[in-house]
Amino acid sequence: MIEVIVLFVLALIWIIFAVVQDLKSREIADWLNYSLIIFALGFRLFYSLFSGEWNFFLFGVGGFVLFCGLANLFYYGRLFAGGDAKLLMALGAILPLQVSLIENIKNFGIFLFLFLIVGACYGLIYSLVLAIRSFKKFRKEFISQFKQNRYLVYGLLALSIIILCLAFLERMLLGLGILVFVFPYLFLCFKAVDEVCMIRKVAISKLTEGDWLYQDVKVGNKTIKATWDGLNKSDLILLKKKKFVLVRYGIQYAPVFLISFILFVIGMSFNWFGLI
Repeated sequence: MIEVIVLFVLALIWIIFAVVQDLKSREIADWLNYSLIIFALGFRLFYSLFSGEWNFFLFGVGGFVLFCGLANLFYYGRLFAGGDAKLLMALGAILPLQVSLIENIKNFGIFLFLFLIVGACYGLIYSLVLAIRSFKKFRKEFISQFKQNRYLVYGLLALSIIILCLAFLERMLLGLGILVFVFPYLFLCFKAVDEVCMIRKVAISKLTEGDWLYQDVKVGNKTIKATWDGLNKSDLILLKKKKFVLVRYGIQYAPVFLISFILFVIGMSFNWFGLI
């Protein structure tokens, strides 16, 4: 049991540091994520060497590999920034805490479910706060986004009406119908918030590696592309010829990791999940 407590405490300390760093500088340093991976797998290795319980180490490696795949999926699906993806990889080395493969897979599923629920609520609240703070600009952009995506909205509206009509025959379809009806408006809300509140004019001197350009920037004969990977060192050198650029900022998701992990630990401690 002591080995589980050590991993819990280790992850909690590192995640708290990640939250502070993310809220302060809008990034999670690579050294923080990599050090958590090294300490977690290193601890598992030494514990296995002295206890002979090699599954403890192997499950950690397996969790890390599995979450590497998920992190890359989220990163290239443009749901995560690089720091968030690497933090998720690190948690893959932490979460296998059971003695059997099946129970560890359940652990992964429970954590990811908590993470998605907390992330959705966090993102919605975060966006609503930003929308209220810039309501006039948000309202104008929302109307613009509605006009640009009206066929999508009308199509999903029609689909939701069909599903809701079928719900009279099968009640389980009621939730799906409501979800399909609400989805396009949430999408437009997030899109409008992104365009109004997450795009900022930034001085070149304040740019850092990984910042996302809002649009391509032409410097002399060269064009710096606005890619998901963000700016690199050579891009920053080229941009010194400019004074300002438009930068797209994302939602700081490190708090979602912290809240999800705490809920997961509480659930494990009180046996809410029926796994221990």
